[in-house]
Amino acid sequence: MITVRTVDYHTAGEPFRIADTAGEGMPPVPGDTVAERCATVIGPGGSGTAPRRGALDDVRRLLVQEPRGHAGMYGGFVVPADDDGAHFGVLFWHKDGYSTACGHGTMALGVWAVDTGRVAAPDDGDVPVRIDVPSGRVTATVHRGGGRTTGVTFRNVPARVGARKVPVATSFGLAEADIAHAGACYAAVRARDLGLDVSRAALPALARAGQEIRAALATHPATWHPDGPLLSGVYGVILYEELPDTPFGPHQRNVTVFADGQIDRSPCGSGTSARLALLAEDGRLGPGEDLLHESVTGTVFTGRMLDGGVTEVTGTAHRTGEHAFVADPHDALGSGFLL
Repeated sequence: MITVRTVDYHTAGEPFRIADTAGEGMPPVPGDTVAERCATVIGPGGSGTAPRRGALDDVRRLLVQEPRGHAGMYGGFVVPADDDGAHFGVLFWHKDGYSTACGHGTMALGVWAVDTGRVAAPDDGDVPVRIDVPSGRVTATVHRGGGRTTGVTFRNVPARVGARKVPVATSFGLAEADIAHAGACYAAVRARDLGLDVSRAALPALARAGQEIRAALATHPATWHPDGPLLSGVYGVILYEELPDTPFGPHQRNVTVFADGQIDRSPCGSGTSARLALLAEDGRLGPGEDLLHESVTGTVFTGRMLDGGVTEVTGTAHRTGEHAFVADPHDALGSGFLL
């Protein structure tokens, strides 16, 4: 009988399931850095969305697949940091495998670190939680007031624009994609150019469009990252629509489609970073201005551009539960299934 303990959070509606590899019964993850550990888990010949089977990946499947999880579940394995400059590291995962960045997960991890006392925090004030992820070192600054957490700000690795107005043919028509790297590679397409709006009713069509765009851009050179294949290739497709500007800057609503047509319930943390880089290049986001970024569920992130392509995204994360998941060796379903 195997037992895996997790703490679950949601960040602006998107789930994040945390499992510490230092916990009892968790398999070791060889490697000197988080990036090396990520490559170890993916396995020789595997990829982020098609990892090889292994002891830790079996745990991922157990936690993400039904009946313990679901196709939209997201989570992370807490691992040692690269060095003493960070509090810990994380390997981000979803139903298809692993991602190099996850803004909403970073925000949840920062709040978790403070909630559990892993990182000491004052009753009032801000505390930075430094986390090593496969794409680099990021920070979740946890905001505190009156003895409780009131918000969290994710500072990402530098974001950069890869290409603009790349033609993409889809079953919805021809569209133009803007490509940006923000810890992971994102392609952004205006939803109305495909005859769609960003709404719950349109989610099946948005998911299908996202899958088609991701496939169409699979070999585009702008999706390549100079640090190698782990950071290359379109991770998410952002389908967005413009809303009236606020007094503080642009206002947009988006659906981010990742993995095999999964929908981010939040405005997408690292995806927001990608949008910030594109808006800044367009001259629509200047110093001191914010992007108000909505999700299809109505939750909101606020993002801003700093010097050197660094972005910050602010939102909230809340604990939803603590679990002890059991894998019974006599259970014919094993690690579960996906529908």
